[in-house]
Amino acid sequence: MIFIDSNVPMYLVGSAHPHKLDAQRLLAQLAGERRRLVIDAEVMQEILHRCVAINRRDAIQPTFDVLLSLVDEVFAIERATAERAKQIVLAYPRVSAREAIHVAVMENHGINTLLSFDRGFETIPGLRRLG
Repeated sequence: MIFIDSNVPMYLVGSAHPHKLDAQRLLAQLAGERRRLVIDAEVMQEILHRCVAINRRDAIQPTFDVLLSLVDEVFAIERATAERAKQIVLAYPRVSAREAIHVAVMENHGINTLLSFDRGFETIPGLRRLG
């Protein structure tokens, strides 16, 4: 199972960016390998937040469409996940709150590989970042 970070679908549907082709290539590769791809609800919230912040509400539905066509499952975020994320940000100062939520979800589901262009994930032992 591979967790997909929110930056990946944003690069897919967004304007030109250095990671756009990388995101397309990596997702095509993973799909070709028939890998199980997952996200959490926070990824969807991040897309909403970013699209509203840059006044691109028109991009919300296409981004959701692309994302939900790629993933096999969307995991919920519960109190225990938030509590674990708190422990992660306190233990790893370079990890953002959003990264910690994703890591906590990944831990809950036994996932150790993610597709992301954020290097903050590299500070978490046992995690393998693609991208």
